Amino acid sequence: MNREIKIGDRWVGDGHPTYIVAEVGINHNGDMAIARKLIDAAVLAGVDAVKFQKRTPELCVPEEQREQMRETPWGYITYMEYRHRVEFGRDEYAELDRYCRDRGIHWFASVWDKPSVDFIEAFEPVCHKIPSAALTDHDLLKHVRSTGRPVILSTGMSTMAQIQEAVDILGTEDLLIAHSTSTYPCDPEELNLRMIETLRANFECPIGYSGHEVGLVPSAVAVALGACMVERHITLDRAMWGSDQAASVEPGGFMKLVKYIRVTELALGDGVKKVYESELPSLRKLRRVNH
Repeated sequence: MNREIKIGDRWVGDGHPTYIVAEVGINHNGDMAIARKLIDAAVLAGVDAVKFQKRTPELCVPEEQREQMRETPWGYITYMEYRHRVEFGRDEYAELDRYCRDRGIHWFASVWDKPSVDFIEAFEPVCHKIPSAALTDHDLLKHVRSTGRPVILSTGMSTMAQIQEAVDILGTEDLLIAHSTSTYPCDPEELNLRMIETLRANFECPIGYSGHEVGLVPSAVAVALGACMVERHITLDRAMWGSDQAASVEPGGFMKLVKYIRVTELALGDGVKKVYESELPSLRKLRRVNH
């Protein structure tokens, strides 16, 4: 089984380095200066890609939530106005595209609706991400697949039957399925990391992990269980305003996360027992043999 796909210039899958994604999402709070700082932090940490979110508020915000009021950095405004405040437009995405290309880092976005797919597609991203909330939107899945680009499918809030239906529509070619639990932050007992093994057993495509936990260890464990992609939210400060900040990783933590993942890859080895050259002095000095 050839469990791999190509994202941009990188092969992702079994036998390849873990593809590490720093999800900026909407942690930029609509501020380009913050977005650039988050990209800089991701580059410094050594990740492979940064990810944003793109949605059309008029299509994605339920009618009953649109006029609900909430406290925001822009004052006491409706939820609909808030959603517009954190959405970057064409000029901002053109700047993000230029900035990421200059820094030599991949970028792509979670696309929440068909107009958002078309919007992001204009920038020729390395792939498209389908968020967990949209896994059952079969029209959206078909539209994303029609772009011909690799697809990452997130699976939070979903049953195995729903995941199977989505995969039946998308096909397994150029598909990566990401295990996820859509709680921000997620308690350890609900991370269910063994689902990575379950997905690997059920689908012939690469399997990744999109984590929303507090801390770094589970993300490294995910790699040990077979995840070939790890995605975590990045923030400048977990105390910043925003719904995803508490489940995010600060720049210093992201540097540690990349190190933990790379050490985990090295430590896993190939599963073939051998006597290492470095063991020979101990072998000669300590080995006892009974005749």
